[in-house]
Amino acid sequence: MILDRFRLDDRVAIVTGAGLGIGRGIAIGLAEAGADVVLAARTASDLEEVAFRVREAGRRALVVPT
Repeated sequence: MILDRFRLDDRVAIVTGAGLGIGRGIAIGLAEAGADVVLAARTASDLEEVAFRVREAGRRALVVPT
């Protein structure tokens, strides 16, 4: 499958604006591709929801309210 070429296993991604909208979608997509994700945004509660989704994908998430 073509997506196998874009696997991010053993990589860490940092996503700013990860609490809502495009940033949230990118963070979840990166986790689904195999990356662990550092989530940064202003609202901790939004980040915790995204972190839950990242962990559901079997990846690690670090929440950093900024």
